Amino acid sequence: MIIQIDSVEYIHEAAKQFINEMGANKLFAFYGKMGVGKTTFIKAICEELGVTDVINSPTFAIVNEYLDKDKQQIYHFDFYRIKKPEEVLDIGFEDYIYSDCLCFMEWPELIGDYLPDETVRVYIEELDNGTRVVRTE
Repeated sequence: MIIQIDSVEYIHEAAKQFINEMGANKLFAFYGKMGVGKTTFIKAICEELGVTDVINSPTFAIVNEYLDKDKQQIYHFDFYRIKKPEEVLDIGFEDYIYSDCLCFMEWPELIGDYLPDETVRVYIEELDNGTRVVRTE
């Protein structure tokens, strides 16, 4: 999947497209430089899924929990402050990722090999003109 976001005004359209192409996948790891828009895109996805809670980066909490419009749990991780990959085990990471709930993870490269094989890798890049390109693997 490749999604182009020309400006922030189109982020909800991009989020809808992302949701339509998620399929049965539940685990999504978001890669990209600081400030590229990972949190902003995850926020738009959550809003399109009907989350009414305040959605922000869980940088200090490591994980935020939201409920979608169907009262299904969504977990939003930010591993930026993780010093050693093993720290994710202390927060019960395996319980979250095997819960069959949606999990959106920022800075997954910091948790080493703890991502399951079925995790969808989502790469967000900023082009010279400010356009963001979202692609999955």
